[in-house]
Amino acid sequence: MSMMSEKAGPGGEERAWRMKTETQGQSDHVGEVRRGRVILATYVIVTLELTFLFMQFGVMPYLARSLGLDSVGFGYLQTMFGVLQLVGGPIFGRFADQFGSRAALTLSCASASAFFLLLSISTSVPILFLSRLPTVFMHGLPGAQKVITDLTAPSERAAALGRLGLCFGVGIIFGSVLGGVLSTKFGIFVPVYFGLVGSLINTMIARVYIPSPVKQKSEHRETEHSTSQSGSVFNLREILRLMKFPGVMEIFLVKVFSGLPIGLFLIMFSIISMDFFGLEAAESGYLMSYFGVLQMVVQGLVVGRLTSYCTERTLLRLSVLVLAGVGLGMALMRTVWHYCIIAVPLVFAFTMLGTITDSILTKAVPSSDTGAMLGICASVQPLTRTVGPTIGAILYERFGVSSFGCLQLVVSIGLFVYLLKSKIPLRETKGH
Repeated sequence: MSMMSEKAGPGGEERAWRMKTETQGQSDHVGEVRRGRVILATYVIVTLELTFLFMQFGVMPYLARSLGLDSVGFGYLQTMFGVLQLVGGPIFGRFADQFGSRAALTLSCASASAFFLLLSISTSVPILFLSRLPTVFMHGLPGAQKVITDLTAPSERAAALGRLGLCFGVGIIFGSVLGGVLSTKFGIFVPVYFGLVGSLINTMIARVYIPSPVKQKSEHRETEHSTSQSGSVFNLREILRLMKFPGVMEIFLVKVFSGLPIGLFLIMFSIISMDFFGLEAAESGYLMSYFGVLQMVVQGLVVGRLTSYCTERTLLRLSVLVLAGVGLGMALMRTVWHYCIIAVPLVFAFTMLGTITDSILTKAVPSSDTGAMLGICASVQPLTRTVGPTIGAILYERFGVSSFGCLQLVVSIGLFVYLLKSKIPLRETKGH
């Protein structure tokens, strides 16, 4: 009776409210800690997968040459990789929406394991081409973006996605260095074995540390009622349906066209560095490392801060405008030192544009469709790698290096004018 009267007394309601608030605060704190651990595990997974991927990028030309594959055949091998990634991106995104982020990341890591296993037994050209098949589901970065998107509020999303670029930079630097050192000192297949073991470990990390489901219960109920959950992951109609949401097609086209000229330049960079800049293989590696460091700094330190003070519409216009300046600089570029200077705004605009467009597009569709949307976004670079070698070679042979800069300048100015005049509906948010 005394306890009941105490709760019913004047101070009882206040004490009950305090107990409820303290319990809720403790629950929120535990949830925040768990969320932080999941995000950290996601960063580790994507960093390791990108490191192993860039390790094999450096080894692949030498392995192909040792098997008797000429430059034309190697071009076919690279095109096959681009086509598989292009086809697999949207399918992987649909898979993530239907089966969850943990299943998607596990699939990506397991596919990487199969890729490195086939690569390790590649004693002939047919097996080398066969090793490319698992790459259709190697989409660790979109899988990680799916986890981050599910766990962050819209106002935090751009900054959180930007930090994934830090993982990308680490992957470029450590992957390139490790691939070169291991292949030089221990043999050409050692980086492949290293990637195989690491991918298997990565698969276990995804299974253990990524929960299922990642989304909150309220979001999960929304997912169950989404039309995107019906049908097969190969349903092209469901994938194209996302393009009909307000503003999605416009932003996606801006993403594709704004990055195309720079993408063509980067595809031809190995040839440009030899013929135009006159660099040796080691010097080209140093230049790529410099590019990776810039990307780490920009996406790790700059992108998040800018998203706290500027709207995404402003940052989108700023990125396109800076790309126009980059195009002008590339058109006037003559030495490798010019390129080192131009690389600073190039990396800023290129990475900012990718982060902001991904953030805008994921917020333009229901939360249950973010995986498919990220998969579509991930298909942009494979599309460039598929058509890029042919278009880039024609531009370089007929008009020289300056043609890439002129194309970037014209395209960026046109897109900037379009973004100023258009009224694309965006969910405007700023981080805090």
